[in-house]
Amino acid sequence: MIYGQKIVVVMPAYNAEMTLEKVYNEIPFDIVDDLILVDDCSKDHTVELARKLKIHHVLKHDINKGYGANQKSCYKKALELSADIVIMLHPDYQYTPKLIVSIAYMIANEVYDAVIASRILGKGAIKGGMPIYKYFSNRVLTFTQNLLMSQKLSEYHTGYRAFSARVLNAIDFENNSDDFIFDNQMLAQILYNDFTVGEISCPTKYFKEASSINFKRSVTYGLGVLNVSFQYFLRKRFHIK
Repeated sequence: MIYGQKIVVVMPAYNAEMTLEKVYNEIPFDIVDDLILVDDCSKDHTVELARKLKIHHVLKHDINKGYGANQKSCYKKALELSADIVIMLHPDYQYTPKLIVSIAYMIANEVYDAVIASRILGKGAIKGGMPIYKYFSNRVLTFTQNLLMSQKLSEYHTGYRAFSARVLNAIDFENNSDDFIFDNQMLAQILYNDFTVGEISCPTKYFKEASSINFKRSVTYGLGVLNVSFQYFLRKRFHIK
């Protein structure tokens, strides 16, 4: 524990057999108190490997429910375990577990209520293999969101993020989408409720085994992001629900 706070790492998994062990071996268990893996009906042996690694809390969806639904299961379980700080880490090794200590300290010391690991701070995104169209769309969407939501985040689309239990208990994440837009909805809820959000620079890796949505789903996601941002703007500015 850091300053007596219970730190729980949650991993929303789908076909992560090839990368899970590498991620697991880099988790700093000297400060992490519990690890949760929720498998969204993988077609490989993710669950079997997770149990072989002796991950204590392994949950499996009987059907593929979606990325957002997976996170809902992760956060509900973390709160059941009385977590004080919850850190979401993808088991596909796109983000390094080595930042967990730094991220946890930012919340444990009450500097921020939530922290996101930004791929855009610094110059590592394209160097790490981020496709040009994804980098460009990330910058355009982030600029638009900052304008509509009166924020100054470097990006809204990283999957590496952490929250205090107070944040998770205060927002209604259960009613969010079960798809990829869940991340953006959740961040909008956090900002809408005036919680503080910090950022830390994070290198990223794009490779064959790392999960990534295709161009068609990226377009759907982008339109969803704009919808979330406009809803935020209307509610904050004109109190329109």
